[in-house]
Amino acid sequence: MIVAIVHSLVYLVMKKFIRFFVIPILFVFASQLVYAQPSKGTVAPDISLYNTKGELVTLSSLKGKVVLLDFWASWCGPCRQNNKMLKEVYAKYNTKGFEIYSVSIDGNPRAWERAIQQDNTTWLHVIDPSAAKGNELTQTWNLRFIPATFLLDKEGKIVAKGLSENELEKRLEKML
Repeated sequence: MIVAIVHSLVYLVMKKFIRFFVIPILFVFASQLVYAQPSKGTVAPDISLYNTKGELVTLSSLKGKVVLLDFWASWCGPCRQNNKMLKEVYAKYNTKGFEIYSVSIDGNPRAWERAIQQDNTTWLHVIDPSAAKGNELTQTWNLRFIPATFLLDKEGKIVAKGLSENELEKRLEKML
């Protein structure tokens, strides 16, 4: 009798362990094999999203400029800190041909608009509310964390990822 009870408990524990631990880990590894971030030297996959005015804006429409593709969300503290740093860089280099294409993965467009106003950011902001739950955009760019940034050259090729403020400025000095 006791052996049967222990056997049943072990079975239930193993079933839960597999369901809530093993399967999710396998899913993460499999998704990273299927969805890798676009690599340096490749043309960035195009993105078409709506800006704060409700206009459709494509990433490819910015060819000819050096672009920082910035994935963020209003609820992300490090993203909001990154916005503060980017304000200075944007002010310094925008007139020289630098643009930021800031993609929010917020599920709440009102929170996104409030964050833009609070942070007083003037660059190009677009939103993909369905990205909050994971979608083609998050899979294409294999977004595992935010903020996530990609620096694109004037032809739209990825030249760097996740640069610090100093690294970004050094790259911009060379590219502009």
